[in-house]
Amino acid sequence: MDDDNAPDQAFADFKTRNLGGWGVAQIAAGTGLAVYAMWVGILQPGFRKVPLKLQVPYMPASKAQVNNVMTLLRGRKGGLVDLGSGDGRIVLEAHRQGFTPAIGYELNPWLVRLSRFHAWRAGHHEKVSYRREDLWKVDMTKCKNITVFLAPSVLSLLQQKLQAELPDDALVIAGRFPFTEWTPCRTEGHGVDRAYAYSMQALRQHTFDQNNNITVTDGDSELTKEKLIS
Repeated sequence: MDDDNAPDQAFADFKTRNLGGWGVAQIAAGTGLAVYAMWVGILQPGFRKVPLKLQVPYMPASKAQVNNVMTLLRGRKGGLVDLGSGDGRIVLEAHRQGFTPAIGYELNPWLVRLSRFHAWRAGHHEKVSYRREDLWKVDMTKCKNITVFLAPSVLSLLQQKLQAELPDDALVIAGRFPFTEWTPCRTEGHGVDRAYAYSMQALRQHTFDQNNNITVTDGDSELTKEKLIS
């Protein structure tokens, strides 16, 4: 799919397709019923070919969550990648905060269209990028700032890819749910609005130290056995 759809093409998708309860969902925006109705009636069909454990129900990031993510990114520069970018609000705010390029990867085609529509309405459609692409196939080797709002079942798999591909100076921000096997270097916010920051350099150093401790312990055990035998 062409990444840089013209704004009139993005808007045309909403005008020409039958969205069913779209108008009702807009009126009821902000309620749990609206989110559920949007997921079941509009967005879930885009995930029919996605394995169940990798499906992430659409739950828009709150203003507090977005602010917490941006606070953890304060002082950082360069580009930003949002994995599972949903309706695109993290990417839009990252662009406003000076991150360029700001790119969102989202597998659900309806959410990609919705993101592009929001970018067009905000006047930033030529400055942000939303791509319908499998996040497992995204090359992360040059990414320095990464944000994720994904389910725990996906995070547990994603951390292996991130740790294998990201450069040492990369910073990963997880919103709503943390990486269970990683220790954050910073957190911001409380409860479901909390965001977690992870330094790849610190994580790799921790793994290196752990491996060294295991090697030393095993070596000491072997020496102890040899002394007992002798």
